[in-house]
Amino acid sequence: MARKKKPRRSGSALWAAAVWAILALTLGIVGYACSHSEQNSQTASTTESRSASTVSPETPTPAPSSLTPEAAPTVVATPSPEAATTGPRLAIIIDDCGQWPATERAFIALPVPLTLSVLPDVRYNHAIEHEAAAAGKGVMLHLPMETLSGVNPGPGKVTTDMDDAAITAQVEHDLHDVDLAQGVNNHEGSKATADVRVMNAVISVLAKDGRFFIDSRTNARSVGERIAGEHGVRTAARDVFLDNRADVDYTAGQLRQVAALAEQNGSAIAIGHPRPTTLEALRIVIPEMQARGIKFVLASDLVR
Repeated sequence: MARKKKPRRSGSALWAAAVWAILALTLGIVGYACSHSEQNSQTASTTESRSASTVSPETPTPAPSSLTPEAAPTVVATPSPEAATTGPRLAIIIDDCGQWPATERAFIALPVPLTLSVLPDVRYNHAIEHEAAAAGKGVMLHLPMETLSGVNPGPGKVTTDMDDAAITAQVEHDLHDVDLAQGVNNHEGSKATADVRVMNAVISVLAKDGRFFIDSRTNARSVGERIAGEHGVRTAARDVFLDNRADVDYTAGQLRQVAALAEQNGSAIAIGHPRPTTLEALRIVIPEMQARGIKFVLASDLVR
């Protein structure tokens, strides 16, 4: 019996089958890729969300706990005999004045005694010194002096390459420019204040005019306070810098530290600058200090 022959597929039918197979395979690969991509996207989104919640743009990264007011370094206060009789006294000096009148006027408006140290030969120095004096604040000359770093301390500076006559003329000029100054502290001056000859020339002018000298202590080797004492010039030195960082919490911590020093030693001197952060820190801490019995005084009250 003769076998029936199987019908042959036409070439077009084979081609169509191949195309459909390739298409099905492609769709499968695409589907898997999309699914895998979406899964990765969700994972990335979750990671990003967690990262954002750790440091949110609306919530600034907190300062290290060592700089917060609660954890600021403090000195264990053992009241001195002076503090026991008169109460701890604190003088705050605001350096670099005569340049930012709006901020400096806000310091003048603070309801406690403080002292503004005014630079010579700057735009607003005359206005600020007169407004400060009229408000019962102290006025000092912030005398620019040569630095070890080579940074220019500004106009009116005293340098170590000047002879004694030139130093005398410069200091007299600067005192004339800030004519209400009752005393002087150095602006910069890490090099000049460590030079015995230079400081003898500077202090000689102050001795002649009856003005006091407060050593800003920009150099641990400064001889300013010692030379002033040798000339019979009333003198003292800075205990704490308030605002090496423009940060309210940091400055508040420094204020609490100098208050503890005043309680321990009977008095203390702090130096700050006309920065908005320093102003805000003072507004926060002044009531605390007053509640502790700290008495704010002018820098002239603490020189001896």
